Amino acid sequence: MVLSNFLAVRRLTDVWTSGPVGGRPGILEGAAEDMSDSTWDLIHAERERLIEDLQPLTAEQWRTQSLCPEWNVHQVLAHLVALTKQTPPKFFGKFVASGFQFNKMVAKDVAREGSGTPAETLAELAAHVGDTTAPPGPVDSWIGEVVVHGADIRRPLGLAYNPPVSTTRQVADFYKNSNLLIGAKNRIVGVRLLASDSDWTHGSGPEVRGPILSLVQAMTGRVIAIYDLSGEGVSTLLARMPAG
Repeated sequence: MVLSNFLAVRRLTDVWTSGPVGGRPGILEGAAEDMSDSTWDLIHAERERLIEDLQPLTAEQWRTQSLCPEWNVHQVLAHLVALTKQTPPKFFGKFVASGFQFNKMVAKDVAREGSGTPAETLAELAAHVGDTTAPPGPVDSWIGEVVVHGADIRRPLGLAYNPPVSTTRQVADFYKNSNLLIGAKNRIVGVRLLASDSDWTHGSGPEVRGPILSLVQAMTGRVIAIYDLSGEGVSTLLARMPAG
């Protein structure tokens, strides 16, 4: 487990250090910076939307089980706050201090940021809403974090969540090519994903159709999203969901 965690983070580090545009050829550095700035704008907007949605929550709602099996709503928020405060040097220091155990490092961050009241944790997110610091990794992974975890929080609470389709498309385009930590790319091999609320498609094989946010949730292993989807490929996708 320690070795696998180390190798996963090493792969992530390789992406982060491969150049200003993740090592992709043919894109000018200035264009990459513009793309990064635009993505951070999306991240900041989603953080603001999340703060607005969570401000009215009751104490009982904060304790609601999220779509992340280990965390309630407050703890998912704590995870997002920890990410906003993270930097590559801090990340590697914490990773080493946690014995090269990624999940242990994340759990420590969640415990620290969630040690106060939910209102205090929410205030921390508000204080860092415009930050552009993050762990090592492509910036698209951080818009993915805030969108996917935003749904992890809202769905069990019955809160409507409709991020701009353009934002969710960008997240879907990232996860379709990424196996980092959650294995989205492998999960969707051999099926054709079609968004019912946009012209986004990916892959080949038996069809899986549904709202693009639900497709993203399914790509990232949220089994509840399967029930939003239709098509002959749904059973294949369901069989690849994480156990439990």
